[in-house]
Amino acid sequence: MDRGEGIQTGGNEMAQGVPIEVKRINRMEAEGGTQAFCDVALGGTFLVKGVRVVAGKKGLFVSMPQEQGKDGNWYDTVLPLTKEARQRISETVLAAFKAPAP
Repeated sequence: MDRGEGIQTGGNEMAQGVPIEVKRINRMEAEGGTQAFCDVALGGTFLVKGVRVVAGKKGLFVSMPQEQGKDGNWYDTVLPLTKEARQRISETVLAAFKAPAP
């Protein structure tokens, strides 16, 4: 496989019902900025660590794990490939964050 080519399996399974589960929430004691770090399981077979809940100017949003490049900019290391997948992950993470802590 050439670099840059992807393997396509057809359909948009993430938007159509791959289970998304928040496995861990580590809440922060902060007024603004990062409110929590989460681990999110996708389909029961893939774990994404370092998903953040962030308080922004327009309210809470979900930020994917990032690393800082040599240029000083931050880059996502995990990218949902569709708008629908990103939306489902965000909705699931925010619902878990807003639920009462056990």
